[in-house]
Amino acid sequence: MVIDPTKCPTTVELLAEVADAFGDHDAYVEASGRRLSFGDWDRAAEGTAQAFAELGVKVGDVVALVLPSGADYAVCYQAAMRLGAITTGINPRLGAGEVSSILTRATPRLMVIDDDYRLDGPAGTRLARSQLAALRTLGPCASRCAPDPEREVAVVWTSGTTGAPKGVVFAHRNLRAVAESAGSLGGPFDRRISSTPFSHVAYMTHLWEEIGQVMTTVINPTPWKAAEALRLMDRERVTVGQGVPSQWRLMLDHPDFEGTDLSDLRIAGTGAAPVPPDLIREMQERLGCAVVIGYASTEAALISGSSPGDRPEVIARTVGRPRAQVEVQVSGPAGPLPVGETGIVRCRSAAVMKGYWRDPAATAAAIDREGWLSTGDLGRFDEHGYLTLVGRLNEMYLRGAYNVYPVEVERILSQHPTVGAVAVVAKADPVLGDVGVAFVVPAAGAEPTLGELRAWCKRHLADYKAPDVVSVLSELPLTAMGKVDKQSLSARAGALPPLR
Repeated sequence: MVIDPTKCPTTVELLAEVADAFGDHDAYVEASGRRLSFGDWDRAAEGTAQAFAELGVKVGDVVALVLPSGADYAVCYQAAMRLGAITTGINPRLGAGEVSSILTRATPRLMVIDDDYRLDGPAGTRLARSQLAALRTLGPCASRCAPDPEREVAVVWTSGTTGAPKGVVFAHRNLRAVAESAGSLGGPFDRRISSTPFSHVAYMTHLWEEIGQVMTTVINPTPWKAAEALRLMDRERVTVGQGVPSQWRLMLDHPDFEGTDLSDLRIAGTGAAPVPPDLIREMQERLGCAVVIGYASTEAALISGSSPGDRPEVIARTVGRPRAQVEVQVSGPAGPLPVGETGIVRCRSAAVMKGYWRDPAATAAAIDREGWLSTGDLGRFDEHGYLTLVGRLNEMYLRGAYNVYPVEVERILSQHPTVGAVAVVAKADPVLGDVGVAFVVPAAGAEPTLGELRAWCKRHLADYKAPDVVSVLSELPLTAMGKVDKQSLSARAGALPPLR
């Protein structure tokens, strides 16, 4: 950390320290070229907090931000903190039903809404994004609350792919813990390109890290485009690149890649989907930097990750080792399981959420009395301490009484030369119970077939894990958070004709 965190009880004081010492340094750079320094961020948050207070926002209230990623979002988040209010971000790409569900449960005192966004939600105080600029000079804020590390600061909503999104609550102390365990994807004065919406846990909980390390966040516009990501990394001398495997594949294949200066990159991060070893090697060679993978959840913020020196096969096969100050175990009904056995991944750290928003029963079901959070993911440790994920507990299916874990199958299929991207889901079958359907996006110029993909799987996995159906798509459907929409794929699988 550039700034000593022991001097700062909350994120608010941390920003004040950085603004005093590095006030002219860029905190945010948008694709348009608009910049916000740490000093301007601190001053703008003071004025905006005063405006929020005049609109009735006080300690414990919720401020909902229906805004795109950008400097305005960051200013509002810091402004709410100064009043002891709780910020919840709502991705503008969410459907009307999802937004309505979130607002009904969050009951925000104030909503800040992008001017172009139509919100047919509950009545309440609303502020348009275009009004924010005039509020920044209203400080200093006369209603700042006393600093409290335990004060709740953010509600982040889960993706909701298996039901209504849950609100995940974090306090200032959780954000500090994330910073202390963040790993190699952030260092002093790094310039890091964003890869997720600011409403995502990756931004909402990493604020302490970004401020304390005096990092510059370079913001990708929405929707994401390979050409624009390359342009920004070149123009802004990005040192930390981030993206899911499909995004890196698109950047490497883009005609602009060879003319892009990426010499400032010191590390590239990826994850959220299986990564073929060949892609890791190609990234290392053509980006000229180390490549790492990370594993986290909305409820835990961070869990494990690989190290810059790990081999491509390790990065592709595992999600690395537990982060510093994070305990991870693989458990069965009777407790922790030995190396090599598959069970539910659990973790315990100061970065784990305080709980679910206004849902103590769900919190108690997720976190036991000793502080262990059940992630719902299935995995196993190897003899070197690396964790391999094999799927979600609710995605596992039984084919002829044998367990099949979709992520395990996806990881193998993604390494076939004809496969550009793949997702596996179950389809009900009257004989076998369930069968596997692989939705495949072909690699450029390739035509994958069921026979060759089944044969490939059987070379690496038990024969019953090979998919029974292959369906070719031009692209995989994604949720608003950029994850593969397996709920949508399950519906497509169910509509396919029976095998026999």
